[in-house]
Amino acid sequence: MVITKQEMEIFSKTISEFTKERIAPLAETIDENHKVPDELLKEMKEMGLFGVPFPEEYGGSGLGWRAQIAMTEEIAKYEGSIPSIIGAHTTIAANAIYVAGTEEQKLKYLKPLAEGKYLGAFALTEPGAGSDAAGIQTKATKIDNGWVIDGSKCFITNAPSADVFIVFASTDPSKGSRGGITAFIVEKGTPGLSIGKIENKMGIRGSETSDVILENVVVPDSQVLGEVGQAFKIAMRVMQNGRLNIAAIALGMAKGAYELALNYARERKQFKTSIANFQSIQNKLAEMKMNIFAIESMLEKTIHLMEEGKPFNLEGAIIKAFASEKADWIINEALQIHGGYGYMKDYPLERKLRDARINRIFEGTSEIQRIVIAKEVLRGE
Repeated sequence: MVITKQEMEIFSKTISEFTKERIAPLAETIDENHKVPDELLKEMKEMGLFGVPFPEEYGGSGLGWRAQIAMTEEIAKYEGSIPSIIGAHTTIAANAIYVAGTEEQKLKYLKPLAEGKYLGAFALTEPGAGSDAAGIQTKATKIDNGWVIDGSKCFITNAPSADVFIVFASTDPSKGSRGGITAFIVEKGTPGLSIGKIENKMGIRGSETSDVILENVVVPDSQVLGEVGQAFKIAMRVMQNGRLNIAAIALGMAKGAYELALNYARERKQFKTSIANFQSIQNKLAEMKMNIFAIESMLEKTIHLMEEGKPFNLEGAIIKAFASEKADWIINEALQIHGGYGYMKDYPLERKLRDARINRIFEGTSEIQRIVIAKEVLRGE
């Protein structure tokens, strides 16, 4: 699905106005309360923002991934938790069903997910298997007409409020990631499924994160997602989209911080002149703008590859690592330009710095992205 220029302009204007009017004023409250207001999430669901990239026949808005990424970037300029909530829900959880689900599964689960009636969670990470996703210990044992799942997952975004979980489990330990991992669709309320405490995080505090515990959870064969043993491929495929989503979050956060720094530099007076006249400040602003332009250019190229149906594993890893690291730097420099005020909670830079730090960790750490990049380069671009 490729959105037209006119559709994109209308959508972008709608998102920009909604973000400035409804989300931006609540950013500090969301951080302080560790919660995105239910009424705000309800508004966004009614606007179709939880199913932007998916076809209308599956409950989506039918606008494609370019619109999804643009929305993510715009919201992240002002607030960090909401892009994480929608990203985990749309980009990896719902998308896993879209790329690997049967028609029955898409109608039963993807449709209400895209319509915002269900919230999705992607349960892959475990206490002993973070970056090494292939080393998961959660097991699924075959029984008549179904499977029994036992294990635990950690750091699962949306888990406390999720209605649908995409759970990855080992079905043949001898095969590892090459044929030994299977994905299952597990519904909220299934006996044996429980949720741990909500984690007290450094940033994106309005995005709920917790453990998912599975004790003798029985699911029918109809809730196997994709082929038995082939789930690692599903995870790697949807996480490519996830990396672009993180890059868009990082870009939005960087742009928001840059705009604050630019305005502050123009207004702040020291030594009887605006600090924007100081070469040291100008150098910071110039470097920030250069990096933002680089992220924008890389992201555009990668989106173009995705829209053409071409592989973008290399580009996705590059943009994810580069954007997340440069966003950290840009926000830190924006805080420095603000001086002592930037360090105070009365100003948004302190929160933005905390929110941005996670981008270098989830959806594959910066270190893992470099491993992916090196493998792609050595394999031959």
